[in-house]
Amino acid sequence: MKGSSESNSRGINTCEVSKSLSHTDYVRSLHKDDNLGRDDDSIVRALECEDVSLRLWLDNPDRSIDAFECFHVFKQIVEIVNAAHSQGIAVHNVRPSCFVMSSFNHVSFIESASWSDEKTTTKSKEDFLPERRSKKTLEELKKQLFPMKQILAMEMNWYRSPEEDNGFTSNCASDVYRLGVLLFELFCPVSSRQEKSRTMSSLRNRVLPPRILLNWPKESSFCLWLLHPEPSYRPLMSDLLQSEFFNEPRENLEEREAAMDLRDRIEKHELLLEFLMLIQQREQEAADKLQDTVSLLSSDIDQVVKRQLVLKQKGNDVSSFLISRNQIRQGGETAETEDNEESKLDDTLESTLLESSRLLTNIKKLESVYFATRYKQIKAAAATAEKPFARYYSALSSNGRNSEKTSVSNPIQPTKDPINDSRQGGWIDPFLESLSKYLSFSKLSVKADLKQGDLLISSNLVCAIAFDRDGEFFATAGVNKKIKIFECESIINDGRDIHYPVVELASQSKLSGISWNSYIKSQIASSNFEGVVQVWDVARSQLVTEMKEHEKRVWSIDISSADPTLLASGSDDGSVKLWSINQGVSIGTIKTKANVCCVQFPSDSGRSLAFGSADHKVYYYDLRNPKLPLCTMIGHNKTVSYVRFVDSSTLVSSSTDNTLKLWDLSMSVSGINETPLHSFMGHTNVKNFVGLSVSDGYIATGSETNEVCVYHKAFPMPVLSYKFKTIDPVSDLEVDDASQFISSVCWRGQSSTLVAANSTGNIKILEMV
Repeated sequence: MKGSSESNSRGINTCEVSKSLSHTDYVRSLHKDDNLGRDDDSIVRALECEDVSLRLWLDNPDRSIDAFECFHVFKQIVEIVNAAHSQGIAVHNVRPSCFVMSSFNHVSFIESASWSDEKTTTKSKEDFLPERRSKKTLEELKKQLFPMKQILAMEMNWYRSPEEDNGFTSNCASDVYRLGVLLFELFCPVSSRQEKSRTMSSLRNRVLPPRILLNWPKESSFCLWLLHPEPSYRPLMSDLLQSEFFNEPRENLEEREAAMDLRDRIEKHELLLEFLMLIQQREQEAADKLQDTVSLLSSDIDQVVKRQLVLKQKGNDVSSFLISRNQIRQGGETAETEDNEESKLDDTLESTLLESSRLLTNIKKLESVYFATRYKQIKAAAATAEKPFARYYSALSSNGRNSEKTSVSNPIQPTKDPINDSRQGGWIDPFLESLSKYLSFSKLSVKADLKQGDLLISSNLVCAIAFDRDGEFFATAGVNKKIKIFECESIINDGRDIHYPVVELASQSKLSGISWNSYIKSQIASSNFEGVVQVWDVARSQLVTEMKEHEKRVWSIDISSADPTLLASGSDDGSVKLWSINQGVSIGTIKTKANVCCVQFPSDSGRSLAFGSADHKVYYYDLRNPKLPLCTMIGHNKTVSYVRFVDSSTLVSSSTDNTLKLWDLSMSVSGINETPLHSFMGHTNVKNFVGLSVSDGYIATGSETNEVCVYHKAFPMPVLSYKFKTIDPVSDLEVDDASQFISSVCWRGQSSTLVAANSTGNIKILEMV
C-alpha cells in the first residue's frame, strides 16, 4: 500500500494541487525515499529566488505570531493534503521542509528535502533565505538555525505518528497527525535548539506549553484533536474542513491578499515614479546644459561672422586696389588675371574639402577641445569680472587715453574693434591658430631613405637622433657604439642606394643619448651604457672630454642652449649630474630615489631643468635651489621616458603608459601639479623608448606599431602618422615583423621635416605636406 501511495504522489503534485506546485519538474526528478544524503543541490535549484523554505521560516527567531498569517499557511497545506486524500492517497511528507513559501505566503509542495553534509547545508540555508530580509537578520539566522542535516533528522521524528512508532504503515490518519504538529509549530516559535527539542518532545505526549494554552486556546484545542494517539479518534479531512475552527468568521483571505497585492503594486508604481522623475530631472539638466551650449555657440558664431565680414571688407578693398593697379599697368591682361584667380579659387575649394573631411573625422575630439577652451576662458573672464579694479584697468588698457581723444575728433569711429575685442573673442585667435595648424598638413611624406653601409650588423638599434644648431647635419647613435654624422640635404638630394656618414665616431660602449652644442657647431656630447659622458669634436673626429662619475648607465644628456658650457645627464643610479664642459667635472648633483630616464633644459634658460623618472613623475628644478623641486608633475602610471619643453612654461612628457602629457608649469599648487593640460593618445608605447621631439607646437613620437605619430599641442589625437615598412636588410623585401618599433625621432629645427629611425636601424627623412 505504501508503494502505491508513493507512485501516486506524483499525480497529486501535477494534477490536484497544480496551483501550488511551481516546481513540478523538480518533483518528478526526486527519489521517493526519505533517506538523508540525496541530491541536495537540486532542491536549491527548485526554489525560485523569492521563495523561502517553510522550515527556515518557522525557525526564524525573529518571527512573531500573526494569527491570520499562520491560519493562511495552515489552510493551504490542509487543502494540499485534502486533494491527495480525496483520491485515497496518503501524502506522508507533511513536514515543513517539504514546503516553500513565496513573498505573499503562497505555499508550494516540494515533497521532500535532505542535505548530505554541513558544507552543503550552509550554502542551502543561504539560498533558502528570502532576499527581502536585512543583512543583520541573515547573519542571526546563520548563527541560530539548527544544522540542517540534524534538523531534518529531528523533524522526521517530530512528525512521525504514534502508529508509525508501533510499526504500522503510515496512512491518511498519520497525515492528520502531522497537520497537528505543523499547526503547533505555526503558533509556537522557539528561539533555541534546546527549547525546541524539549517542546517537541513534550508534544509527543500532547503536553502544550502554558503560553500557547493561554494565548491561543482555540488553536490549542484543535491541535490536540489532531494529535490524538488513536488514529480512529482523529478527524477525517472532511471533518476537519467542516469544523468550527475552520469555518468561524475570519478576515476574508481574498480581501487581505488583494490588499497585500495592492500595496505591493503601489510600492512598485512609486518606485517607477521615482525612476521616471529621476530620469526627467537628469534629462532636464541635460536640456538646460544643451540650451546653454547652443547659446554659447550662437554667440561665438556671431563673433566669428563679424570678424569674417570685417576681414572680407578689408580684402575687397585690397583686391579692388590691386585690380585697378593691374588694369592701369597691364591693360588687356585682365582676363588672364581673372583666370589665375579662378585657378586659385579651385585650389582653395579643394583644400577646403580636404579640411572638411578631416574635421568630420575628428569632430568629437575637436569639439571637446573647443568647449574646454571656451569654458576655461569664460571662467577666467568671470574671475576678472569679480574684481572692480581689474575691470577698470582692463578698460584703460583696451581704450587708453589716446582712444578717447580719437573718438572725440572722429565720432564715427567705433569704440571697439571686433577683431581685437579680448573680452568676447579672445579665445578665437589661439583656437583658430591651433585648428589651422591641425589642418595645415595632410600626410607625412618620405623625402629620403637613409640606407647605412653596415646593414649586415645585427645590432643597429638607433637610440638617439639630434640635429646641429643650423639643421644642416644630424647625428645618430645607438647600440652599434657609433656616432654617425650625416648631411641632411645631401641625403635628400642624393638618389644613391647607400649613404655613408660624413663623420663617424667610435665609442667603447653602447650609446644611449646625444646632444649638439648650440654655440660650438662642431661639438657634440654623448652618453653610454657604462655611465660615461663624453664630449666630441666632430670637425677633428676626436674625443675632447670624458666624465665618469655616474655609477650606472646614463640614459639621457642635454646641453643648455642658454649656457652652452652647461651639460646635464640622468642615470640609472638615481642621480642627475650637472657638468661644466670646460672643466670636465660635475658641478652639482640632484639625487633621487628612482632611475632618471631623461633630462631637458628649457631653450631660454640655463637656471632650470626638467627630468623624468622611473617613479612615474616629472620633476622641474630651479638649479639655484637644487634641494627641492620647484614643481612635481604627477599623472603617469608608468616610467617617464622623455621630457621636452614646448615653450618656457610648457613641457610634454612621454611614458610607457601609452600616453604623452602636456603640463603647464605655472599651474602647480604647493609644488604639485596633478592636472595635465592634455593627455595625447593614439600611439602604442608599453615597454620601449620610442623617441620624442617638439617643433613649433607639433609633437612627434614613435610607436611600437612601427609608426611615427605627430600631434599638435592643442589636440589629444594624432594629426598625422606614418608606418615604416618592415624591410629585410638582406633580401630588401617587405616582411611581417611585429617586434619592430620606432626608436627615435627628431625635428629639423622649427621646420616641417623630421628624421625617424626604428629598431632595425631603418632611418627615414619625413616631411609634413
